[in-house]
Amino acid sequence: MLIEKIVGKINDIDVTDRTVEYVDIEWFEAFKKVHRKTTETGRDIGIRLDDTVFKTGLVTGDVLYMDDSIVVVVNTPPCESILVTVAADYLHQVAKVCYEIGNRHAPLFFGDEDNTFVTPYNEPMLHILGQLHGITAEKKLLKFNFNRMISATVSSHHH
Repeated sequence: MLIEKIVGKINDIDVTDRTVEYVDIEWFEAFKKVHRKTTETGRDIGIRLDDTVFKTGLVTGDVLYMDDSIVVVVNTPPCESILVTVAADYLHQVAKVCYEIGNRHAPLFFGDEDNTFVTPYNEPMLHILGQLHGITAEKKLLKFNFNRMISATVSSHHH
């Protein structure tokens, strides 16, 4: 099966009498044009998207294929992350948190609570953020919410 466009969102489609199959797209793959994947039921799919994927990405709930019997939907699985919490009396440290994460070209998301941020886990980043006054940085297994993304894009840029 070759998929060349995002059909819609699962919440906007009637899936009555259809089997919903999920395909995992890792957060770091979300902005890639070409994929070869297997759905949770073992169906092989190829994904070849146009350049619009660079702006929107593939995110949880995107419908990639639909017919009378099946619907193929994107799932972004949880990954090791750093949950950063800035204490209310240290809000001036938000700029430092954003600087440290951005300086390493890591994606940055708003957390679910006020004064929280999420970024992919790596040990040096956890250590640096944990050293900042008024900041709590903890390793967690989280799903990235691309609707809460702060940084402009997720890329594979390396120095």
